[in-house]
Amino acid sequence: MTTVINNPAPTAVETEGTSTGGISFLIGIIVLVGLVMVFLYFGIPAIQRMGQVQVNIPAPQIIVPNKVDLNVTQEK
Repeated sequence: MTTVINNPAPTAVETEGTSTGGISFLIGIIVLVGLVMVFLYFGIPAIQRMGQVQVNIPAPQIIVPNKVDLNVTQEK
């Protein structure tokens, strides 16, 4: 069985090689590079100034008696 695909004829703009898709892609790449540069210029120094996160966990308090009686007396 043969599959037939009917594609529309190319327009004059597409045959010359100048399409609006290429310009949009170039503008998108320029904007993306600009955003990366802004992040590198402002974001990384701001992250470095934040410093380390300090977590204060209180130490457990264990009460140890001064004297422990180990003598076991059994009643008869």
